[in-house]
Amino acid sequence: MTGDLSILSLILAASIPVKAVMLLLLLASVASWAVIFDKRRLLRDAVGAADEFETNFWSGVDLANVYHELSAEEKSPLGMAGIFESGFREFGRLREDSGMTSGQVVEGARRSMRVSQLREMDRLEQNLAFLATVGSTSPYIGLFGTVWGIMDSFISLGNVQSATISMVAPGIAEALIATAMGLFAAIPAVIAFNRYADQVGRLEVRYDTFMEELSAIFQRSSGRLDTVGVVQ
Repeated sequence: MTGDLSILSLILAASIPVKAVMLLLLLASVASWAVIFDKRRLLRDAVGAADEFETNFWSGVDLANVYHELSAEEKSPLGMAGIFESGFREFGRLREDSGMTSGQVVEGARRSMRVSQLREMDRLEQNLAFLATVGSTSPYIGLFGTVWGIMDSFISLGNVQSATISMVAPGIAEALIATAMGLFAAIPAVIAFNRYADQVGRLEVRYDTFMEELSAIFQRSSGRLDTVGVVQ
């Protein structure tokens, strides 16, 4: 569109409520894109770290050495490495208690790993609810701006003797811009939410599988302290 009906001129000429709706949708869109890029980096790193740790874990290395390497790091390990570190540490600590059965030791290590996994899932799922909120509410916010703009246009017709399409076209056009902005904010947020929720779910399955496999290792070695190299 050109002239007085250019998109920029329509936005600048919009009523205060419609401008407020457009501003809110613009802020929601910018915030959701920031979350999208941040979550993309976070999940890419989490998947890469899980792949690397699993490759190292199943390469036949001494688990005690893996534990010592993780414990020596300045930052607490995250993801699968963090689950392993917490479970191995708790397994070694409980093994020192002669009053506990092997089943109790393994169950204690499993609980420690579960806590670590829950913390990791909370970290991965952070801000996903924001994307879902933007995706579900933005079209309705845009629709509110559309309804307001059209209503304002038709109310203004009550003050004229004869109505023409040129009189209501700007108001209707600015109202439709609000709808378009609502869709512009919602569509990427919905796509990103579905994609990232699927990736988080897949990571959770991988973590659960690893916990079961590590618990089986603990179960087999619960009567043989030197097998897993637990440091007293």
